[in-house]
Amino acid sequence: MLARLRTYTLLGIDALPVEVEVDLSPAALPKTILVGLPEAAVRESTHRVERAIVNSGFVRPQDRVVINLAPGDLPKQAPSFDLPVALGVLAGSGQFASDRLEHYAVVGELALEGYTRPVKGALSMAMAAAAQEGLRGIVVPAASAQEAAVVEGLDVIPVETLAQAVGFFSGSLHIDPAPSRLEEWFAELSTYELDFGDVRGQEMAKRALTLAAAGMHNLLMIGPPGSGKTMLAKRLPTILPELTAAESLETTRIYSALGQLTPGQPLLATRPFRSPHHTISDAGLVGGGSPPGPGEISKAHHGILFLDELPEFNRKTLEVMRQPLEDGVVTISRALRSTTFPADFMLIAAANPCPCGYRGDARRTCNCTLPQIEKYVNKISGPLLDRIDIHIEVPAVPFEELAGTGTGTDSQKMRDDVLRARVAQSKRFAEQLTSYNAQMSSREVRRYCPLDDASKNQLRDSVEERGLSARAHDKILRVARTIADIDGADEISLVHLNEAINYRSLDANIWT
Repeated sequence: MLARLRTYTLLGIDALPVEVEVDLSPAALPKTILVGLPEAAVRESTHRVERAIVNSGFVRPQDRVVINLAPGDLPKQAPSFDLPVALGVLAGSGQFASDRLEHYAVVGELALEGYTRPVKGALSMAMAAAAQEGLRGIVVPAASAQEAAVVEGLDVIPVETLAQAVGFFSGSLHIDPAPSRLEEWFAELSTYELDFGDVRGQEMAKRALTLAAAGMHNLLMIGPPGSGKTMLAKRLPTILPELTAAESLETTRIYSALGQLTPGQPLLATRPFRSPHHTISDAGLVGGGSPPGPGEISKAHHGILFLDELPEFNRKTLEVMRQPLEDGVVTISRALRSTTFPADFMLIAAANPCPCGYRGDARRTCNCTLPQIEKYVNKISGPLLDRIDIHIEVPAVPFEELAGTGTGTDSQKMRDDVLRARVAQSKRFAEQLTSYNAQMSSREVRRYCPLDDASKNQLRDSVEERGLSARAHDKILRVARTIADIDGADEISLVHLNEAINYRSLDANIWT
C-alpha cells in the first residue's frame, strides 16, 4: 500500500517542497529502505521513527518499507522528516485512513517516546506552504506553532505527539489552528531599552548618526578608547523606523532557519544589531559552509552590522564584504549549486586613531611612531573606506559634560528627524526600486542632486584637492541630499554640501 505526504526541506533559508512516498510490500524479513539523497540526520530518522511508532501504541510493520523523498536530486537534511515519514508508514500499513494528507503539509522531529520536537525553519516552511497551491495548512510541532502561525492565511495545526497527529488526520481528534498574533507580537516586542539621551556630549556624532539612519548611509567613527563609540552604535536602532511586517518576516526567517530565535519570541520586531568579534572568519561574516548558511551580514538584514576595532579584523575577511555592501545580497557558490542570502544592512564601524588609541588626545600621550600608525591604518583598504559614506571623529568627552546634569539629544528627537527625511525619500522614490538616498544609482544622483554654480565649484575643489574617487564624489552628493531632506529643503545648498564634504575626513589623510 502506498501513502503520499507533503513536507519541506531547507536550502539556505528557503523551504523547498518535498513529497514523501511510503510503500509497504510483503517480505520475509522486515526492512526499511530510505532513498532520495538523505543526509546523515535523515538516514538516522528510520530508527527514531520505528521506536516512536511502537512507543506511541501503534504497530511496527513487519514488511519491506521503501521511503522515497522526492525530488531525488535534492539533498535532504535535518530531522524534520521524522513526523511525515512516521505518518506515511502508519497510513501505508493501514493503521489509519485520511483524506487530509493531500491538503496539509507535515514537518516535525520525533522523540523516541513519540513526542514532537521543534524544527528549524518553521517560518520558511509555513511561508512555502501558504504559497503552494492545494494546501490548506501545515502540521507542525507545538513548540514551533507560534513561529509558523506568524504567516497569515494558513491553518497551522500544533501537535505535541505522533498520536495527536494521527488523530487529527484520521478525523478522530479536533485541533484548533494556532492563532496568528502578528499585531500583538509587534506591540509587545517592538520596544528598546536604550536611548541616546544616556550619552553625554558627542552632539556632532549624534548628528552624523542621524544622517546615517535617515539615508541608510554607512558610517565610520574614529576616536580614543572610552569616547563612547560603542555606546553610540548600540543606540542607533532606536532611531530607525519600526520594522514593517514584510521586513520582519524577511529577517525572522533567517534566524528561524538557523534555529536562533529567542524562546517565546517567534518574531523579530526590532532592528537586528550584530556585533561580531574581530576574530570572525570569512564564512562567519558573509556566510558559507556546506551546505551554505547565512553569516553575520545576513543576520543584520534590515538592521545594523557594527564592526568594533575595525583595523583588528582580518583584511581578507573585510574585503569579502565589499560586494554585499553594494548589492544588498550575497551569493555563496558551490560546485553543484549557489545560494543567495539577503544582506541589506547598514555598516557602522569604529576604530582608534592609532595602535595605542590616544593620538590627538590632549589628555594622554601617544607614543606611536609614524610607521606604526601607517601600518595600522593600512589594515583597512581604500576600496572599503570608499564604500563608507560618513567618517567622523569622536573625541574624548570633557569632564564638564560628563558631570553635567543636563541631558543631550534623545532618541525621540533624532528619530523625528530620521522619519522626516524618510518621508521625503518615500515620495521621491515612490515609483522606483530605490528606497533610500544611499541606494541611488549614478543616474539618480544626477537627477535628484543638482548643484548651483557655487556648490559645483566647491565640490570640484574638494575632489581635486583630496583626490576623491567617482564613488566618493557620488557619496558626498547622496549625503548632501539626506542633509537637505532633514532640513526640509528641495534643493541642495552650499551649506548642505560643505557638511557632507566634512564627513569625508579620511580622504584628507587625517591619520597620517
